[in-house]
Amino acid sequence: MVEPAGENISYTYEDLLTWPEEERWELIDGVPYDMTPAPSLRHQDILGRLYRQFGDFLDGAPCRVILAPFDVRLPKASESWLTTTTVVQPDLTVICEREKLDDHGYVGAPTLVVEILSSYTSPKDLRVKLQLYERVGVKEYWVVYPGEKVIQIYTLNEHGRYDAPAIAVVDDQLPVGVLPGLVIDLARVFAEV
Repeated sequence: MVEPAGENISYTYEDLLTWPEEERWELIDGVPYDMTPAPSLRHQDILGRLYRQFGDFLDGAPCRVILAPFDVRLPKASESWLTTTTVVQPDLTVICEREKLDDHGYVGAPTLVVEILSSYTSPKDLRVKLQLYERVGVKEYWVVYPGEKVIQIYTLNEHGRYDAPAIAVVDDQLPVGVLPGLVIDLARVFAEV
């Protein structure tokens, strides 16, 4: 993953706002991660199918689902939304605290986050983001393996830690723990185009 020049520099959201608009970056604890190349067609198909199922269920509900690019700012206690050193763009974000939305995105831990793996993003999604989402209190973190047609579901337990992931496969009906009543049809999610 490409990073801007300069070692041992901690960047903030304020810095990120000055970078070229055609570039997509994430910051995790001040370290920038390039969001290019663009996602594959398979990635986008899976994302679209997940979004439709979440969106249909949440239509008119207090929670809402949002697709990337969408800035989720995760400030530490000593940081403001502008000086935060952690800004991510999950593939799919479910938020249930609308008061944390603003013109720049969302401030705080989302209720649920979905990341769809690629060879380019998997090291970050499986290690760096897994630890980050657990640390900030994302209640459910889904990791989608497009080629294997599998989803790992990490659920935050009462101790603020992720339990070992549950595994859902292509023909499963996947209940969404944080949204009672919503069941995702994985056959539809992983359908071939």
